[in-house]
Amino acid sequence: MSYELPPKSAFLELRRGLPLVAAVLFVAALLFPMWSIEVHAVQYPSTTLNLHLYAYPRISGDYAEMANLNKYIGFYYPDPVYWQPNYEPHDYAVDVPEWSLGPLAFVVVSACSAFVALAPSTRKLKRGLFAQLAGTAAVFGVMLADIQFRLYQAGHHLDPGAPVMGVEGFTPPLWGTYKVANITSYSRFGVGAYMAMLAVGLLVVAFYYRDSTATAGDVARGIAARLGQRERTASVDEAGGR
Repeated sequence: MSYELPPKSAFLELRRGLPLVAAVLFVAALLFPMWSIEVHAVQYPSTTLNLHLYAYPRISGDYAEMANLNKYIGFYYPDPVYWQPNYEPHDYAVDVPEWSLGPLAFVVVSACSAFVALAPSTRKLKRGLFAQLAGTAAVFGVMLADIQFRLYQAGHHLDPGAPVMGVEGFTPPLWGTYKVANITSYSRFGVGAYMAMLAVGLLVVAFYYRDSTATAGDVARGIAARLGQRERTASVDEAGGR
């Protein structure tokens, strides 16, 4: 049985076009930070330090300055084991080998999104959209849970030989504010994470329209028609109340 690509017009449909856009976003997200941290420390009274972490072993921003601060409490950047990062991992750092697999996860999810969009039949397309959405949610759900566990592990695996003793274990949040000693940090998602979220959102929309051949233009016209109908209804009600 030979396979034939869907006609070009088919990719105007939301259920096929959006997975393709999502595929591009998943790969493009690797170029941007996934997680950003803003740090305020008394040692830098006139400067705000910033860290940016990527889906692969790379940290940009003021990572050298932060490493100098963190060493006093025995907190170190993770060791990705299989991938040499742009910093030298400390011997006491927590091993996080799965960090080296981050790009692979994004590329696989991207490839699957593109593969679903090329499904030869509507039945296979709808099945693929469900599998893709469920699989993507599972992949990123596991990644988030793993990252939070590793953050807990790093914050509770402080070097006992650090200069500052008596610092209690802590867990840096993926999103939120936390304070350790005289350092206050604000964690936020980075541009790459928001791009991945947008891609997942597009997959949700594609799944919602799995039984429809609607295009973006069709949806826009439908929304405009409904808004126009509401305005006309409001005008009629206003006229009737006079």
